[in-house]
Amino acid sequence: MFVIGTAGHVDHGKSALVSALSGMHPDRLKEEITREMTIDLGFAWMELPNQTPVGIVDVPGHRDFIENMLAGVGGIDAVLFVIAVDEGVMPQTREHLAIIDLLQIDTGIVVLNKIDLIDDPDWLDLVELDVREVLKNTVLENAPFIQVSAKTGQGISELQNLITSLLITKTPRPDLGRPRLSVDRVFSLSGFGTIVTGTLLDGSFKVGDEIILLPDELKGRIRGLQSHKHKQERAFPGSRTAINISGINKSEIRRGTVVSHPDTYVPTRLLDLHFHLLNDLQNPLKHNTEVKLFIGAAEVLAQCRVLGSNEIKPGEDGFIQLRLNEPIVAFRGDHYILRRPSPAETLGGGKVLDSQPQKIHRRYNIKTIESLTAMLKGNPEELILQSVNRLQAPSMSEILSNLGIQQNEGIEYIQKMLTDGLLINLNSKENSSQQKIISQSTWQRGSQAIVETLEVFHKENPLKPGINKESLKAKVGQQNLLFDLIIEELSRRSLVKVSANTICLSTHKIEFSAFQKKKINDFMEKLNFSPYSPPGVSEAIEFLGNDLFEAIISEKIIMRVSEDVIFSIDAYDAMVKFVKDRAKENGSIALSELRDNFQTSRKYALALLEHLDTIGITIRIGDLRKLRNK
Repeated sequence: MFVIGTAGHVDHGKSALVSALSGMHPDRLKEEITREMTIDLGFAWMELPNQTPVGIVDVPGHRDFIENMLAGVGGIDAVLFVIAVDEGVMPQTREHLAIIDLLQIDTGIVVLNKIDLIDDPDWLDLVELDVREVLKNTVLENAPFIQVSAKTGQGISELQNLITSLLITKTPRPDLGRPRLSVDRVFSLSGFGTIVTGTLLDGSFKVGDEIILLPDELKGRIRGLQSHKHKQERAFPGSRTAINISGINKSEIRRGTVVSHPDTYVPTRLLDLHFHLLNDLQNPLKHNTEVKLFIGAAEVLAQCRVLGSNEIKPGEDGFIQLRLNEPIVAFRGDHYILRRPSPAETLGGGKVLDSQPQKIHRRYNIKTIESLTAMLKGNPEELILQSVNRLQAPSMSEILSNLGIQQNEGIEYIQKMLTDGLLINLNSKENSSQQKIISQSTWQRGSQAIVETLEVFHKENPLKPGINKESLKAKVGQQNLLFDLIIEELSRRSLVKVSANTICLSTHKIEFSAFQKKKINDFMEKLNFSPYSPPGVSEAIEFLGNDLFEAIISEKIIMRVSEDVIFSIDAYDAMVKFVKDRAKENGSIALSELRDNFQTSRKYALALLEHLDTIGITIRIGDLRKLRNK
């Protein structure tokens, strides 16, 4: 898709060139036609000699409408950089070129238009020399030149052939499986309803798809698709696409809204960016400057936080974090432009490094700068590690959604890193796209912190079976999901044991001293003297001490069945067996039967039966207990 660059202020400029190429005049506003000046985005298309369809966005050339121009450059593949030879290089020529350079649109043709107005060949040569000088050290430095007249048609067929040869070498837009279309125009037609247009990126849409419009989260369905006024069942990446949407009113949609599949993109109010400040500016970009962000077709005010330094000087690069006044949809690798709101001027631009920062960064944090530097280098393995470390135990699909590479390629990298041990899979369903993944370094730090904390706890509390889960989590300072997943993996590897809400090392065993063993034996004699009407909990704690009391419960020497009732394990087993056998034989058991059989009191019989109700062995029906159906 081509965007028409900069040209003069009168007829036979850009719009006339679009008309000569396509047979369609892109100016659609009455004021544009009256003033012979493009004010807002214009759209057209043409079929090249090799029958390839090409969408065209005609952007405003006048400096007063530079921000309208920026709404049309998102997602373009190539540029026709148009210079009116009767005017030559103008201020907006340089600004448009700077924007093209910042957006890294490296495929283009320089078109010297209106040659019908110039009789002197030397003048044309001078204009071309001047333009070539301006293009030095930019993405269009080696772009081919062509001279044309939109009015007479001279050079138009040659321009079409040149466009064809240029597009043949252009790599098609990748299908990353997550389509998005940034809306640059919205309107309605009688009998059809709401229609939006834009350039489709990163995936495909088909008729009938459920869609969501972000950031407003409006849900609808694709009623129809068109590209260059041809109906299509499916629209592909890189195509100028018109979407007929059902379920959403035109008045609810604005320029910059992003159309996508549900659960694919998340709007953001924070962006981490690499930024280049233009050379010819007078002042540096200072921390906390208010800026206007242009990305896709969206435009939003933001506060610019300079990271790693106090300011970025003209001609220099740096890292910035934007706090946006409104949420937008962006993706890693997207190019953007920043302008100063007042006085209006283009500051610079760059590309998105992280579209979902988890927090506002400390400006001079070394790890933050190192992380952003790694993201800038763009090595897939480094990007995956950055994504995994930034998110809390992400799934494979969450990692893939943060990568600017094709899904199959991303899966291959992740699987290789899992095989090589750089990543750890914390989910038994290894083929699931929802498996939870952490880096080897996160696993080592997290698991080591848990094991070492347990070792210290066991040393300080040798009689306790383990530590409360919440206490352990607080001691190691890990987030809920990550902690739970690491504990689950440690248990799967038989390094820890989890019992109810208690965690211990698998190697931990309670070992009693000779003195403690004597205390236990003495207490068990008291317990066995009247096994079915034993001493209560308070008496046991007074005799043994709390730690030793808890220890013999965990070691299953005694069984606690209520707040104040305990039994020896032998007495407990005998009573449970009796309840099960009698209930099975007679269909139910009464409290009095248990009481009388063991010559105990109602207190002890009731405590045991309520305990069995609680653990699911029996169920109370009136005054009787029946075995619970499993």
